[in-house]
Amino acid sequence: MLSLKCDISDNDIEKALGRLLRELKGGLNRVLLIVPDFTRFHSKAGFIANALYHKLEPRCRVDLLQALGTHLPMTREQCAAMYGGIPFERFIPHNWRRDVIKLGEMPGAFVREISGGLMDAPVDVEVNKLLFDGYDHILSIGQVVPHEVAGMANHAKNIFVGCGGAAMINASHMLGAFYGIERVMGRTETPVRQVFDYAAERFLADLPLTYILTVTTAPEGETVGLFIGQGRGCFEEAAALARQKNITLLDAPLKKVVVNLDEREYQSMWLGNKAIYRTRMAIADGGELVILAPGVERFGEDEAIDALIRKYGYRGREEVIKLYHENADLRENMSAAAHLIHGSSDGRFSITYCTRHLTEAEVTGVGFNYMPYDEAVSHFGEGGYPIKNPALGLWSARRLG
Repeated sequence: MLSLKCDISDNDIEKALGRLLRELKGGLNRVLLIVPDFTRFHSKAGFIANALYHKLEPRCRVDLLQALGTHLPMTREQCAAMYGGIPFERFIPHNWRRDVIKLGEMPGAFVREISGGLMDAPVDVEVNKLLFDGYDHILSIGQVVPHEVAGMANHAKNIFVGCGGAAMINASHMLGAFYGIERVMGRTETPVRQVFDYAAERFLADLPLTYILTVTTAPEGETVGLFIGQGRGCFEEAAALARQKNITLLDAPLKKVVVNLDEREYQSMWLGNKAIYRTRMAIADGGELVILAPGVERFGEDEAIDALIRKYGYRGREEVIKLYHENADLRENMSAAAHLIHGSSDGRFSITYCTRHLTEAEVTGVGFNYMPYDEAVSHFGEGGYPIKNPALGLWSARRLG
């Protein structure tokens, strides 16, 4: 395993990648890079993938699989902005509904054990078929950062969610939501992480797979950690550093928080609700969260999920769980149900979405307060605790265990 910490220069990264390629055994004729989408713009994955591509391309074929999960594929413009001069044709979007193969099944008894009885159905373990298409090596690139479903993002999550199928995406999201977001965020030992570890140990052991994990600071996006390895050790080191660098512990709960969402990164509420996930443990009861979202123009990342969000709205954990048991469309789209739980304050604080594209009726229809973006910018310009990049951190008024 290779690890770098503190202030890491581009030259440091280049040297580490060169060492990695020298250490890979055997000839490399085909290499698959698993890369994050534009919502991880500040992960340094763009620089890393670009460096690897140009080191490898003279002697082998390099493909890039977009670890999208349920997100939309990157556009040509997004790929160019994040990944530089890599030809757009080399980027392969992952389709979580169609592009997967089943590797096996996670027993219901195991799911019941790790969830404390909250869930007990077996889960199909599915991944993108390209992972088993005979590549000489697979390099999974991504950022370790606090995450609302897994506790800490990346490592095997990049495979089983980023490149996974509906069964694993749905089950993992619902398991995290049932278990409780406050019990998950910023932690490495969670039921969802146990699911990923179980699947990785049993179904990925023979893959020529190496993880390249980064830690970047919030909100600056400076690279402070690079961890390369094939086992879980690189994830544990990266997660320990991310807990130091990406979690802001506050002396007291905040009465008002103002989150500014970059319109290049956040076009859906599915993504924009990171403003809620990452701040909910910092906001006081009766407090206020204002989300400045000039680019948000839809609710879900696809039409089916968008329709479910519009139909049910963000009602809180207990209400959504009740609706989940009563309605087949939610049971068939567990990740959407989980999103509805995560995106609610459970009545603890108010949430105002300030948009240019969504109407007042659309925003209030899913349970949020509304203000036009241009009016909100002047109204909220100086007030509240400001957060520019919620995807890079977690803010909490209490120490995490």
